[in-house]
Amino acid sequence: MKKYSPFLVFLFGSFLAQAQNPEIPSSVENVETKVDSVLNLMTLEEKIGQLVQYNGSWDLTGPASDMDNKQKEENLKRGMVGSMLNVLSVEATTEAQKLVMENSRLKIPLIFGYDVIHGYKTMFPVPIGETASWDLEAMEESARIAALESAAHGVNWTFAPMIDISRDARWGRIMEGSGEDPFLTSKVAVAKIKGYQGNDLASPTTIAATAKHFAGYGFAEAGRDYNTIHVGENELHNTILPPFKAAADAGVATFMNSFNDIDGTPATGHKILQRDILKGDWNWNGFIVSDWGSIIEMVDHGFARDKKHAAEIALNAGSDMDMEGGAYEASLLELVEEGKVSEEKINDAVKRVLRVKFKLGLFEDPYKYSNPDLLAQIPFQEHQETARDIARKSIVLLKNENNILPIKSSVKNIAVIGPLADDKDTPIGNWRAQGEANSAVSLLEGIKNTVGSGVKVTHAKGAALGMGERSFLAPLEINTTDRSGFADAVKKAGNADLVIMALGEDAFQSGEGRSQVNIGLAGLQQELLEEIYAVNKNIVLVLQNGRPLEISWAAENIPGIVEAWQLGSESGNAIADVLFGKYNPSGKLPVSFPRAVGQEPLYYNQKNTGRPFSPNSVTYSAYTDEKKDALYPFGFGLSYTDFEYGDLQLSSSKMTPDASIKVSFQLTNSGDVEGKEVVQLYLRDLVASTTRPVKELKGFQLITLAPGETKKVTFEISEEMLQFYNAERKWDSEAGEFHVLIGGNSRDLKKSSFTLNK
Repeated sequence: MKKYSPFLVFLFGSFLAQAQNPEIPSSVENVETKVDSVLNLMTLEEKIGQLVQYNGSWDLTGPASDMDNKQKEENLKRGMVGSMLNVLSVEATTEAQKLVMENSRLKIPLIFGYDVIHGYKTMFPVPIGETASWDLEAMEESARIAALESAAHGVNWTFAPMIDISRDARWGRIMEGSGEDPFLTSKVAVAKIKGYQGNDLASPTTIAATAKHFAGYGFAEAGRDYNTIHVGENELHNTILPPFKAAADAGVATFMNSFNDIDGTPATGHKILQRDILKGDWNWNGFIVSDWGSIIEMVDHGFARDKKHAAEIALNAGSDMDMEGGAYEASLLELVEEGKVSEEKINDAVKRVLRVKFKLGLFEDPYKYSNPDLLAQIPFQEHQETARDIARKSIVLLKNENNILPIKSSVKNIAVIGPLADDKDTPIGNWRAQGEANSAVSLLEGIKNTVGSGVKVTHAKGAALGMGERSFLAPLEINTTDRSGFADAVKKAGNADLVIMALGEDAFQSGEGRSQVNIGLAGLQQELLEEIYAVNKNIVLVLQNGRPLEISWAAENIPGIVEAWQLGSESGNAIADVLFGKYNPSGKLPVSFPRAVGQEPLYYNQKNTGRPFSPNSVTYSAYTDEKKDALYPFGFGLSYTDFEYGDLQLSSSKMTPDASIKVSFQLTNSGDVEGKEVVQLYLRDLVASTTRPVKELKGFQLITLAPGETKKVTFEISEEMLQFYNAERKWDSEAGEFHVLIGGNSRDLKKSSFTLNK
């Protein structure tokens, strides 16, 4: 039997019509009045309880087994907990909710959170890979499916999307984001939020999303996870914050702060970020949850004396909910009594939590996400088909010398070699939610599923990539000594018409805490590749990885290179679709690939510097032992056809703030197969009150053309697209000359110019 809050009848009978929050979508009416009514019934202890989140560290379908969990269970019964994470079934969420609804005084329902990053049961490409599709509709769809599967298993809140800008491939968590560009990441953020939350957060098939990590986490010094960051105000506002502003404007339900400090202030205790910018300037009214234990970690930062001091700093700075840190429940009551934290600030935090719970519809039905009937209706097979489609859209063709791809019908003997060839686990990637281990379609399986009986497929691992346990928490051991499989691999490669090399990263080689000083092919992979190349140069290298890799030797020597990321459940089938020409690759890199790890951090939208280039001197901004540009630049990706860009035509050479100009050109498919091109628009502000990047992505379109077809493509440039955070510390455009650049990647671009008159 469903248990409802005792004040529910009062709520429904006495609410006056009130303007709804336009930011968080929900069909629930009169939310603000309801929130105030609940708040007025709460004791201070109950208010503090709403700011506490517990990890589901015991079997909630049975009695707690130790004193710590027994105390947590008792706190749930008393209504002293607002949320739980990692409670992962209809049965478990039902039992946890019952502890609150059948025992607490006010019966305020729990919200259940989980890291649903790139799928719940059906696994999609890791986020950096999915972003390579540049297909916002596909990204929204994968989030919608993940939300549906999560809701069917009792989860109603995801800690995604991660929208940290990152320019450093050494940082393992780059796999969880959308790359190096603020504009692209902003668009992805909005698409994912819309997919998770839909048009109505109260629907039983949508879940609350989280914009994380606020802010600067992806700028960790030396690419080392959890490390400090050093950015100025200009970089913060122009590069790091735009995706978060887009998320706030899109109505994301929650934010998560980050582990790092920013110029000496931990983000969890950063008042300017949380209270002044997010809740003040942006007028956002969801709630902020800390990252795991990040409040008490301010003690290790040397920013707080102890747990109590950390709670004081965090709450006053605007951090609303304490994720498994124990700081708020242990200290906030005493801090209020001592006058170090005001009850007004407690009330603000509690209202934000209650607001999201109301918008989710939890007060109307606390068990709406504990519905076994919904799980029975999930079309998992359809989800697999969608996963395959999104996976192949995410594949990037990096090199195709002599048209080695797609694989020709004359190829009758294929050797599939490498440690990832028959790996069914690595394609699932890190942060896999409830994706089943070893459940993905391997590359070898995908190839065998595709070729006819007239094609012989042989396989050799060559060398294992990892050794020992593979899991999120286990240290990853890379094989650097066992070459016992080399001879078999070399023999099979020598007898083949074509070799497909499956190399890259283990599923747990990238992700949280997986920073690396080397980003080449780990272990014995490079050695294996060179030995295979010595006996057969007809090689297609298929990379499966969660970060940009240093592959300079392969780029120079291997005729075909496919960036296949970690593509999820249907990985092998999706890759085979591309290799054999059933799908023409259209993916474009969302992050630059370096020539050497020493270039990191590396990104396309750099500043010009005072010494950008000099062909006859060494005294300019470069390296003496390597080129300074990317091996494969941001936005790069080949197709099985060719696209020709015509000259740019501007509707006017002058622009005013109240008008826009249009830039048009003819795009032609000059090849003999249909193809899709991601057309990219970049702008450059030549002279400004602060130094500006050499180019910035400001628009893109996905254009599909038949062989020989020509289409006119038009972008509209508005004054808003020219704005930036300037020397006067405000977002504005400045009069002057601008370059407009259009092409198929950030390097090879057509150029024109216009002036803004103000």
